[in-house]
Amino acid sequence: MRIAVTGSSGLIGTALVRSLHEDGHQVVRLVRRPPHAQDEVEWDPKRERVDTKGLMGCESVVHLAGAGVGDRRWTDAYKKEIRDSRVLGTAALAEAIASLDTPPRVLVSGSAVGFYGDTGERAVDESAPPGHGFLPDLCQDWEEAATAAQEAGVRTVFARTGLVVSAEGGAWGKLFPLFKLGLGGRMGSGRQYWSFISLRDHVAALRHILDTPELTGPVNLTAPTPVTNREITAAMGRVLRRPTLFTVPAPALRIALGGMSGDVLGSIRAIPRRLLYSGFTFVHPHVDEAIKAALP
Repeated sequence: MRIAVTGSSGLIGTALVRSLHEDGHQVVRLVRRPPHAQDEVEWDPKRERVDTKGLMGCESVVHLAGAGVGDRRWTDAYKKEIRDSRVLGTAALAEAIASLDTPPRVLVSGSAVGFYGDTGERAVDESAPPGHGFLPDLCQDWEEAATAAQEAGVRTVFARTGLVVSAEGGAWGKLFPLFKLGLGGRMGSGRQYWSFISLRDHVAALRHILDTPELTGPVNLTAPTPVTNREITAAMGRVLRRPTLFTVPAPALRIALGGMSGDVLGSIRAIPRRLLYSGFTFVHPHVDEAIKAALP
């Protein structure tokens, strides 16, 4: 197949493109600069511009681009950048897709389990309503921005992603160096649930979505066994064979992280009901397995 991918240089995008190439698919990478290679197509998400010629003939589009949620402290300016990069970029891509004479069959658009807000100990699946706060509001607007593609008859899936377990990047990538030094520990009370997924399972789930016509709308990309931060701390210690004696108090996290601290201290216990019902099999359903898989 000919598949277009945004965010192809990111953690998930890089792994997805590699997987698609290994199976002989042709990948078109949308880049925010003049193209330097034949497989590149220029787009400007902030100005809502897409070179639609490059999308012609694509059977699928996977949209992963967006400013990193955990890359910087959440100032008002950076929250605007996070929002604009997702909402404006998704709207531009959806409208470009809708304008094609022959649009792709499927758009897989990134989203996040942050949609649900703080769920405490309550497990939620894709039928749960949105929560309250910056991330739930962002996720709602982010998903609604793909309306043009849906109205054009394109099967549209919102990949609500949890925390991707990888030592190569993302939020978890920042944990590995600390735990390897023996400086890791629980955050706040440690009772908050973290919905995780291994990088391998995440890429496999994206490809499963592309190949499963009955999947549409929101799909949680999380392992079936979410665990608490306290349990994750213990698992990191077991796998890396390091002590986990430190604790980061909630007030310190609020000072260090600003607005993002609410999401670190909050609890999201998301279950991948639709993935499981559609026949997807996880290779790393448990956190110890996901952590081991992330090691070099």
